[in-house]
Amino acid sequence: MGSELIYRGHEDESQQQSDAYSPKRSKPWLPVIRPIRYLLREQRLLFVLVGIAIATLFFTLLPPSSPPPPYSADSLFQPDDSTQLSHRVSYQSNHAAGFGSFSSGGKIPLGLKRKGLRIVVTGGAGFVGSHLVDRLIGRGDSVIVVDNFFTGRKENLMHHFGNPRFELIRHDVVEPILLEVDQIYHLACPASPVHYKFNPVKTIISFWLAKRVGARFLLTSTSEVYGDPLQHPQVETYWGNVNPIGVRSCYDEGKRTAETLTMDYHRGAGVEVRIARIFNTYGPRMCIDDGRVVSNFVAQALRKEPLTVYGDGKQTRSFQYVSDLVEGLMRLMEGEHVGPFNLGNPGEFTMLELAQVVQETIDPNAKIEYRPNTEDDPHKRKPDITRAKELLGWEPKVSLRKGLPLMVSDFRQRIFGDHNEDSASITMTSD
Repeated sequence: MGSELIYRGHEDESQQQSDAYSPKRSKPWLPVIRPIRYLLREQRLLFVLVGIAIATLFFTLLPPSSPPPPYSADSLFQPDDSTQLSHRVSYQSNHAAGFGSFSSGGKIPLGLKRKGLRIVVTGGAGFVGSHLVDRLIGRGDSVIVVDNFFTGRKENLMHHFGNPRFELIRHDVVEPILLEVDQIYHLACPASPVHYKFNPVKTIISFWLAKRVGARFLLTSTSEVYGDPLQHPQVETYWGNVNPIGVRSCYDEGKRTAETLTMDYHRGAGVEVRIARIFNTYGPRMCIDDGRVVSNFVAQALRKEPLTVYGDGKQTRSFQYVSDLVEGLMRLMEGEHVGPFNLGNPGEFTMLELAQVVQETIDPNAKIEYRPNTEDDPHKRKPDITRAKELLGWEPKVSLRKGLPLMVSDFRQRIFGDHNEDSASITMTSD
C-alpha cells in the first residue's frame, strides 16, 4: 500500500489571503460632519447662541469706567511755596492714579484699568531708591524692595508699611533670590566715597534673575565712568579717562564693568536692559555724613562748622534734584532705547559757587575752609543730555536754588529733630 504526500502550501496561502483584514474606506467629510452632529444633538447649538446673546447684552449695558486722570510728572516732588514736609503717603489716591505715558503694554482700551506691574527695586531703602519706590507705588505698581541696609534706611520706607502692594526684603544682591517680576531697577550700590571705599567689591552685580524671569533690567550707572574727563561736556559716546588703580577706581571701574556685563547679557542672553549714567543728585533722605559735597556743605552749615572746600574750589559739578532723576529713570525703563543715557542737570557750578548758594540758604556767616584736594578728583563734570531730550523727552526742571531748601529742611529735622513750621518736607502723592 503506497503512501501519498500531499503539498497544501497553495491552499494555505489562499486561505490566509481570504482571512486577511480589509479596512473600510475612510470618509473624507467625517471630521466636518462629526462636530455638526454634536452641536445639533440635544439642542447644544441653541444654548451656545443664547449664551452669546446674554454676554453681548451684558457688555452693552455695562457703563464704561471713567478715564484715568491725566498724569503730570511736574506735580510730584515739585518744590514750591505750597510744599509741606512729611514722609507720609495717602494711599486712597493711589488706586485712582493714572499711568500717563508710562504704559509698557501699549494703549489701554477705554473702560479698562491699567494692570499694575510687579517691580523689584534693589537698594530701594536708599536715597534715590526710596523716592523711586514712592513714585512706583503712587502709580499703582506692586514694589518689592531688596536691600541689605548697608547705606539704606528703613525710615525712608516706613510710610509704606502696611500697604499690600509693598514688600521689603533684607537681602544682599550678590546672593541669588527667587522672585517673579516684570521690571528690575538696580540701584544696589554704594554711591558715596565713604561707602564704596569701605566695601569696593560689592559694586559688581549679577543678572541671573532678569534672565530667568524675562524681566526688563535697568542699571543705574554713574558719571564716574568718565573719570577725570578730557571732553567737556560729556556725551554718552565718550569712553572716559579713568585711573584703573586709583582710590576711586573701585567705584569707577565697578560701574564700567557693570555696564559691560549689562551689554553682554543683552547681546548674548537676550536680556532686555536699560543703562542710566547718573550725575550728582541731591535732595531729602541723603545720608548726612556720606562725603558727597552737597550733603557735606549742608550738614556743616547747619552745625555751624566751616564749609570744607578741597583744592582751589574751581572744580565744577552739575546738581540735579532727586525728583528729576526719578522721572528720567522711569522714562528710560518704559522707553524703547537701551542707552546709555546721561541723566543730570547741565547747570554747572564750581565748588565755591555751591558753597555760596549754601551760605545764602542756611547761614550767610558760614566760613569756608580750604583743604588739600583728594586724589583723582575730576576737574570738570557736566552732562550732555541731548540724547535724553530727543529720545526720552526728559530734562531736569528743578533748579539748585529751588531744590536745596527742601533738602536743608530735611537735614535740619534729622540733625536737630525740629518739627516746627520752619521744617518743611515733601508730601509724596499721586495725581
